[in-house]
Amino acid sequence: MSARQHFRDAAAKRVLIFDGAFGTQIQNRKLSEADYAGDLGLPADQKGNNDILALTRPDVIADITRAYLDAGSDVVSTNTFSANRISQADYAAEGLVADINIASGKIARELADEYAAKDGRPRFVAGAIGPTNKTLSLSPDVEDPGYREIDFDELVAVYNEQAAALVQGGVDFILIETVFDTLNAKAGIMAVKQLERDLGHEVPVMISMTLTDLSGRNLSGHTVEAFWYAVRHAKPLTIGLNCSFGAEQLRPHVKVLSQIADTLLMIYPNAGLPNELGEYDEAPETTAGLVADWADHGQVNILGGCCGSTPEHIAAIAQAVAKAEPRAVPHPEPAMRLAGLEPFTVAA
Repeated sequence: MSARQHFRDAAAKRVLIFDGAFGTQIQNRKLSEADYAGDLGLPADQKGNNDILALTRPDVIADITRAYLDAGSDVVSTNTFSANRISQADYAAEGLVADINIASGKIARELADEYAAKDGRPRFVAGAIGPTNKTLSLSPDVEDPGYREIDFDELVAVYNEQAAALVQGGVDFILIETVFDTLNAKAGIMAVKQLERDLGHEVPVMISMTLTDLSGRNLSGHTVEAFWYAVRHAKPLTIGLNCSFGAEQLRPHVKVLSQIADTLLMIYPNAGLPNELGEYDEAPETTAGLVADWADHGQVNILGGCCGSTPEHIAAIAQAVAKAEPRAVPHPEPAMRLAGLEPFTVAA
């Protein structure tokens, strides 16, 4: 059975549980620069390079992953949000991109398999690919709106390198997440399609958009509906929303997406909005109550947490939706649906 079908079968039985944040969990451990740098001998300061811990402190990443599995996660992600050549250049670590992703994939895979062997319940691994700090749709120079720091083919190559290493590390799916620029997401999709061609088999993608304002648009200006129509051709295993805001602010956008997306819906919001110190203090029970309302209304298939979420948040979510029925995937009437910044449906 393919990983896609195995996952869909599991999601047909109940609301599945994704994991939570890695960044805040790593920060809580108060690691030193030496912890990050290890004995790699890189010329730049590594403090804050969370992804490289897969090489220098794999025990930290394994402990966090294990905590989410203990909390009830059916899907765990790799700690590779910034493990790409663009982001790692900030740490002079771009030459270690493949090593980081392979190592992180192996950590998650081994633990997922360990937990599945204990109770017979399948666990899945999503190879996380972040948006990088570059945007294909917008110019970083207000004096030159046509300027781009990177072009589409370059970003495809960056994503392809990371995705190939994640698959080598043993992930089931590639998660293109926190999409603030729809064109960046399309580059990620293209990268995975190229990888599928090279490998000779499917590599399912999960896609997750992030909103930049309460009107429900990402940074490149697309509404939730337009974004779905822009990426639907990729036949993603899941579509969804993450980061951006807390669950309360995502509520109307979850409803829209749940009604139009003919695939599984995965939502993993922040633990509320940050306070004046930039910290997240929404209690696990509060987050769980908010997302459980989506489950009670049949709007979601997979739930988890993003910034500020903890194993306690994931455990509370798992408990809150344990008896909820999973969302029934809709089957919209066939039509030509296109997207600029707004959706457009061609009349029959």
